Amino acid sequence: MKDLLRYDKMVEAALRGVVREALARTAAKGLPGAHHFYITFRTGFPGLSLPDYLARQYPDEMTVVLEHQFWDLEVLEDRFSVTLSFQNRPERLVIPFEAITAFADPAVKFGLQFQGAAGELDGAAGAPPLERELEKDSKEPAEKPGEVVALDAFRKK
Repeated sequence: MKDLLRYDKMVEAALRGVVREALARTAAKGLPGAHHFYITFRTGFPGLSLPDYLARQYPDEMTVVLEHQFWDLEVLEDRFSVTLSFQNRPERLVIPFEAITAFADPAVKFGLQFQGAAGELDGAAGAPPLERELEKDSKEPAEKPGEVVALDAFRKK
């Protein structure tokens, strides 16, 4: 039987709500303890705002890290915005939640992967965290704040 209710879309929307809530709490009170976020998103997604030089450098997908150096995090129902430093220049990014393809908090070995904008599956929404890679990240020295990193290690192959 065909799923006319589209439970997959409902689950994905609920899990995007988890990302929204984590960011909203961070906007209100800052990052607690060792928590930090890796957020991967599609750079060509409608409504996304990114400086031109970053869009050229990352034409398909980009990952940002929210850890030590981020400013003015604002969370709305459908998007969030944050100022990050790239090459010692503050840049404002506006990222729709639907543009996000992966979210991870290595401090607690938590990760989510989402369906792509065109409906292709990057990984199962709500898939269990990829613990080996997240453990590796939590044992390595912290990334420099504001760096763009590849999140390939967190993806299911």
